[in-house]
Amino acid sequence: MLDRSRHSPGVIDGLMGGNTMRAIRHYRRARGLPAEESLDPQLMRSLINSQTGEIFETYTITRDDVDGPFFRVPSAMSAMAALERVGWTSPQELIADRFHMDEDLLRALNPKADFSRAGTRITVVAHGAETLPSQVARIEVRKSDNSVVAFDERGNALASYPATVGSTQFPSPSGSMEVVAVAPDANYTFDPSGREWGPDEKLIIPPGPNNPVGGIWVDLSKPGYGIHGSPDPQLIGKTASHGCVRLTNWDAKELADAVGQGTRVVFANRAGGAS
Repeated sequence: MLDRSRHSPGVIDGLMGGNTMRAIRHYRRARGLPAEESLDPQLMRSLINSQTGEIFETYTITRDDVDGPFFRVPSAMSAMAALERVGWTSPQELIADRFHMDEDLLRALNPKADFSRAGTRITVVAHGAETLPSQVARIEVRKSDNSVVAFDERGNALASYPATVGSTQFPSPSGSMEVVAVAPDANYTFDPSGREWGPDEKLIIPPGPNNPVGGIWVDLSKPGYGIHGSPDPQLIGKTASHGCVRLTNWDAKELADAVGQGTRVVFANRAGGAS
């Protein structure tokens, strides 16, 4: 229900963790509920009243789901750069991503399923619409909260997402900037110049959901920085980045589809405050 309300818990894994608690805080704030983190009756009533419909649904695996192509994705960037595309590794990974699910939860709900066979019926999370109700006028990247919040032109919160932001060693940028461009199927260019990490050669890694930016890139006006997807949705909000802002692929796509050139992006240490 949090996912449907556009206050994303990140990957849905069936566990109560930090990203779920963060989504609860953002949902409460947006709905004017008391600022608590518990699953109290008031929160549950609000979710049930606003997010109707079944929690799970039956999905039939299609021929397109299983035909691929699928790829063995190496960990080394140099080997990744030699691929035709950094695509899905299996039908199971593709389906889990489509329904915002952790692969372990997908397997647990379907212990006997053959994910490689078209016609197989499986149980999946019934997530909601993947488009925001209006264009995003402003984005806040909240460093202290590991979150991204999108606002409309009247200042109403449209959505919130768990995010991986920069570390002490590789901090995210500060202040206000704007969206320059959106690449919905982006390759990833690694340039070792001025970097203290990564290989010592310039590499261009082809597009795909398993490349380092999840194949989605929202370019910001500070060169080299952006908001992007990730090949590891289960790690969002739980690790640090090299300065950019990582979201799950589905959250990154939802946000990218609702921004345009000139959308304001503010890096803040707390809600409403620029760093």
